[in-house]
Amino acid sequence: MFFRSILCGVSLSLALIAPSLAGEIKLAPKAVLELFTSQGCKSCPKADAMLDEMGKRPDVVTLAYHVDYWDYVGWEDTFGTKENSDRQRDYAESWGSSRIFTPQLVVNGKGGLNGSKRDAVNGALGGASLPLDVKLSEATDNMLQVSVPAKAGEPDAMIWLVTFLDRADVTIERGENEGKQVAYTQIVTGRQVLGMWKAGAGAELTLPLAEVLTGRSNGAVILLQQDHNGLPGAIVGAASFTR
Repeated sequence: MFFRSILCGVSLSLALIAPSLAGEIKLAPKAVLELFTSQGCKSCPKADAMLDEMGKRPDVVTLAYHVDYWDYVGWEDTFGTKENSDRQRDYAESWGSSRIFTPQLVVNGKGGLNGSKRDAVNGALGGASLPLDVKLSEATDNMLQVSVPAKAGEPDAMIWLVTFLDRADVTIERGENEGKQVAYTQIVTGRQVLGMWKAGAGAELTLPLAEVLTGRSNGAVILLQQDHNGLPGAIVGAASFTR
């Protein structure tokens, strides 16, 4: 079980980040960019490179969801999963659409656009904002403290832990990108719901870092997202760290 406790109505001031959380930390971003991509898609490397570029901004959190529906072309994506493809389909259903494609970029859970089109991405970021403040600090015994203060008038939201691998270089041996070496960043390795944030009470969670970062994961995003009858809605808050 990822979390030891959820206490409502508690606000936590940001403490100094201890060495075990040393690395890149992003607090109060204005946008979460989710790229649905595939190593088997010839149009995707440009979007992958742009996601890497966008991820260097202090006000943007990026996540790359590698899908599996391009595997039939002849190259099985080394990071592709059915769960990532299902998340993309859930977004489409939430928006009343049956169309999915790569590279598709989702901005704050509110709509999809071509992830390789710089003008469109910059336009979407221009008016982007996240209303909730997600705070991270380290507690004793290698525990991660997450605090999201109450904020009246906001809809309740699910609290998600999304883990990622911050970089991998892959040589693609078959398919549409045969012979290319592509650098991938912020590769999603897992998703876990942690609980609910209530507008009138806020939420506080304590997570054991040893259980948060497992396998090849070296970073995580705490993501607050509205839920529409089991389908993803707007993202309303986020914070991330990379070891």
